[in-house]
Amino acid sequence: MLLVINANNTNVKFGVIDGDKIVGEWRQHTSAMRTADEHAVWLFQLLAMEGIEPSSITEAVIASVVPQATFNLRRLCTRYFECTPLVLGDPNISYGIKIKGQGAGADRICNTIGAAILFPRTPMIVVDFGTATTFDVVDEEGSYCGGVIAPGINLSIEALVNATALLPRIVVEKPVNVIGTNTVECMHSGVFWGYVGLIEGIVQRIRTEFGRPMRVISTGGLAPVFDGATTVIEQIVPDITARGLIEIYRRNRK
Repeated sequence: MLLVINANNTNVKFGVIDGDKIVGEWRQHTSAMRTADEHAVWLFQLLAMEGIEPSSITEAVIASVVPQATFNLRRLCTRYFECTPLVLGDPNISYGIKIKGQGAGADRICNTIGAAILFPRTPMIVVDFGTATTFDVVDEEGSYCGGVIAPGINLSIEALVNATALLPRIVVEKPVNVIGTNTVECMHSGVFWGYVGLIEGIVQRIRTEFGRPMRVISTGGLAPVFDGATTVIEQIVPDITARGLIEIYRRNRK
């Protein structure tokens, strides 16, 4: 079996893959201070709950945008699963696609490859709702063409709360009305519909600049919140990052 680890700024996502089937998925809050031993205690308990023997995991792949956390994730694999993980960003890693520009994070490369697998020969925009909201542009060849990085919606809420004296912390949800009649309703409307406007505006500008029809899909923890709120997003694909990461592993292990 294959252990798939995707370390983002908010959560580290662990998955166990048996052939083409995901047999276990779990999330852990990202902490650069968490040791390999702490990862193992937590993960081994969850594996046991799913009836998965740790010894059945013989390979591992890691995508991380948190360099401080990567060392202990590597150590988790080498010590507790007795395998050397494939780590995105290491020398000699082959992605099998063209990456136009510099500085693309591991998660954005995975999104690109996942999109190209699911929708071959189709220009795409992948909207990823994470700590930051990213817009990844994929061309007909499956190449990463660049994109846009915007503050994530929860990050925007935190900035609003921390910079004001009386505004409360709210949970992201779709408001009933655009016009709020109290402070909380006004905040819900401003955050939610303001973000919908951001999504629609950026997608429109990307399409205009790209100059060809493009399919738009979304992923990330907050993607379901915006389901049905805008017509520019055609489909939610929750596991697109994992699909891309698994494909990168297969291309390199060959």
